[in-house]
Amino acid sequence: MRSLLDNPAVDSALIRLFRLRTRRFMQMDDTDGAVPAVPAGGAHLYVHIPFCPVLCPFCSFHRVKHKTDAARRYFAALRDEIRLYHSAGHKFGGVYFGGGTPTCEPAELVETIRLVRELFGVSEISVETNPLDLRPEILEPLRDAGVTRLSVGVQSFDDRLLGEMGRLQRCGGGRETAARIQAVAGMFPTFNVDLIFNQAHQTVAGFEADLATFRSLGANQVSCYPLMTSPGVRAQMAGAMGLPDRRRLRNFYRAMLRKLQPDFKASSAWCFTRSGHGNDEYIVSNENYVGVGSGAFSYLDGTLYATTFNLGTYERRIAAGLTGITATRRLGTTDRMRYTLLVRMFGLGLDREWVRQHHGRKFLIRVWPELLTLRALGAAKRDKKGWQLTERGMFWLMLMMSQFFESVNACRETMRLRAEREQAESPCEGCATAGVPARVYSAAGQV
Repeated sequence: MRSLLDNPAVDSALIRLFRLRTRRFMQMDDTDGAVPAVPAGGAHLYVHIPFCPVLCPFCSFHRVKHKTDAARRYFAALRDEIRLYHSAGHKFGGVYFGGGTPTCEPAELVETIRLVRELFGVSEISVETNPLDLRPEILEPLRDAGVTRLSVGVQSFDDRLLGEMGRLQRCGGGRETAARIQAVAGMFPTFNVDLIFNQAHQTVAGFEADLATFRSLGANQVSCYPLMTSPGVRAQMAGAMGLPDRRRLRNFYRAMLRKLQPDFKASSAWCFTRSGHGNDEYIVSNENYVGVGSGAFSYLDGTLYATTFNLGTYERRIAAGLTGITATRRLGTTDRMRYTLLVRMFGLGLDREWVRQHHGRKFLIRVWPELLTLRALGAAKRDKKGWQLTERGMFWLMLMMSQFFESVNACRETMRLRAEREQAESPCEGCATAGVPARVYSAAGQV
């Protein structure tokens, strides 16, 4: 069974099938930017901070070079957008601050966290950061503001790989980063370290060394991502660090399971926790989520939303009492259920009672071919509770989720083109009413 199924040819076939089934997910249409309707049962809040001190060649997220004045103006608009959702009656049980680097302006971030707590009473607060911000003067105010989970983007402890990523000079070497992690490991209930595998010049032994270093530092969670690409970063990646080879993914994934289990328990196909709680992908445990800020995505009751990638447009829209949303797509019933199946199975299993409460019997009818395929391939087992992933299934769900995120990355490229169009349609002389100059930001900064 293993020799027939556990090989790159089967992996490629499943990826092609997945692409076919999900090809329409991220086809977005223009929208007016009104506040979306409040979903039943509440939602999770995602807050996007696009500013970053280092623009890594592999990153496809909406990010711009950090400039203090622009960042402070952005945070002010961001808080206004958060207030807009509160006034519309939205309720959030938790919040995730991602980027970019949210800790680029610590005081602004703390003020925003406090606003979210005041308005929504959230109990789970997750914040991303980079290694150079692992300092008491930054982390202590975050802890005091109620942050329950800190996630640091390390990517690797190998100085050669860090150099290829452009992070060695700007974020510090592997030993320096390890020392910083060890010094602050106990400050937050959950302390996550992000690592990337399947870099072009990375070996399995090198990845195992990264995992061994992580295990020695006292952090209690690790998220290990396969290196992902998008049309907009492939050329830059190829020149700086090379492109990933998917045929090597299985060897890296097996090494990850071997080095982390059983001390660390999987909470998704690529997140492992020793203690604490939370997951690096908030979409796993939250049926609905609202994304605020420039370059964010929302998913509410089967509808996808995307906010503008133009910071000037974002600020003007907020000043006019609108959200940052400029694009949307309503998923059909079957696509909605396929998306739900993807994220729930990525989170290691599908609970039958949860399905009954949230989607009813029609769910199993719509996605029965997918469930049958997972069982037939030995990727999932059925039990009294529902369907649980096997280790083989974890690997395939990792592949599928990485493909899904690559399709999101392609959508980000479309949104960047839309941002250029927004700039052309909004000349500076039309910006006076909002008091915000028109500007377009690219991966290199303001242009």
